[in-house]
Amino acid sequence: MQNVQEKGLMAVCAEMEQMKERFAKLLLGEDMSGGGKGVSSALALSNAITNLAASAFGEQHKLAPMAEDRKKRWRREVGWLLSVTDYIVEFVPSQQTSKDGSNMEVMMTKQRGDLRMNIPALKKLDAMLIGCLDNFRNQNQFWYVSKDADESEKGVQRSDKWWLPTVKVPPEGLSDESRKWMQYQKDCVNQVLKASMAINAEILAEMDIPENYIDTLPKNGRETLGDSIYKSITVEFFDPGQFLSTMDLSSELSVLDLKNKIEASIVIWKRKMNQKDSKSSWSTSISIEKRELFEERAETILLLLKQRFPGLPQSSLEISKIEYNKDVGHAILESYSRVLESLASTVMNRIEDVLYADNVAQDPSLLASRKPLEESNGQIGQNQGQTPTGSPTSLTLSDFMGWSIDQEGASTTNSNSTPKSEDTEPEKYQSKSAKILARTKNSYMEKLEAYKLRSPTTRH
Repeated sequence: MQNVQEKGLMAVCAEMEQMKERFAKLLLGEDMSGGGKGVSSALALSNAITNLAASAFGEQHKLAPMAEDRKKRWRREVGWLLSVTDYIVEFVPSQQTSKDGSNMEVMMTKQRGDLRMNIPALKKLDAMLIGCLDNFRNQNQFWYVSKDADESEKGVQRSDKWWLPTVKVPPEGLSDESRKWMQYQKDCVNQVLKASMAINAEILAEMDIPENYIDTLPKNGRETLGDSIYKSITVEFFDPGQFLSTMDLSSELSVLDLKNKIEASIVIWKRKMNQKDSKSSWSTSISIEKRELFEERAETILLLLKQRFPGLPQSSLEISKIEYNKDVGHAILESYSRVLESLASTVMNRIEDVLYADNVAQDPSLLASRKPLEESNGQIGQNQGQTPTGSPTSLTLSDFMGWSIDQEGASTTNSNSTPKSEDTEPEKYQSKSAKILARTKNSYMEKLEAYKLRSPTTRH
């Protein structure tokens, strides 16, 4: 008994030392020399969450539960980093009753509103993704084969990522129950992906545009976009789909270049609309109404690009915002939502690998006629393979995210390791108080729904 207590005490001491070391490095701003040349606290925390996620999820190449040591390390260390948000507060009025029974209004501290709403939501998304991987424990409907296996043993590779193991399914494909269960898992992960994307996009939109970025911009949109793109956006009758069909979107670099130009033009036009001094270099001879119209068209194009090519790297504006951001709360929300988005994208791709192998087993001609599918990490994913028919009804985003904000802890899907039939599918996550996607009238996800855009399958 004493030995057990001693081991427990030693483990706690080791954990405390590790936590002290981690926060000491953060306070130094990643400058271990102590010379004051480190990065800001916000960027240091952002980098810490990104690096932690890379070490925890970087080897998640299969649909299988995370190793217990990596899972515990992730939960422990991300909890340390998120604990900073407990001390980011705002003053709110509150009623206090004095001893004589009279009421008075006093100011009390409360966690900042955006953190109070988003941190529990992101923790829930985190738990659901890890729970989804846990659901694949002991499954026997598919398995993975290494790339150097015998030719007869090799599985199906959906992409040209040679380092990923290939998927093998039974000769007749998955059973109907397994196929429906796999599709349900994909729907759940897809909703997590959309939610994390929405939170990340909103946080990036709230970050201030650095002056360093503005200083690099031309003084008018035509110079930024070029004559051809500028004329296409400023025509009398504008069709965003037709516009994109005339653009060169054949490579990641060309799409990213277009995204950078569109974002820069939006910044320029907004700055011109808000510029009061007619003698300023940012003044404009075009009416405010037309400038607003051009800016709305550019916003529409940007939304279409983000949804159609979710595998794009971060744009120049996004990189600049993250680098020069000083708001610690925004830094934590942005990096946490980004790494969850990346993990959801990875899990989504692995599920689609299995569904593709199942489709090939049912129709071998797909393997011979298929075009190389483009994934994330340097490739652009547009229209992924069609999903099998007969799947359970997809969850809506409001259904999936409708939990109570006050509810703490990480609850996961209560699902067995074996596939479930349609009448016993895992319980949908429902409640009534989540308003994650309704904080602003023209939110990111509202605009996506307005354009009836297809949900993304990969971004990172």
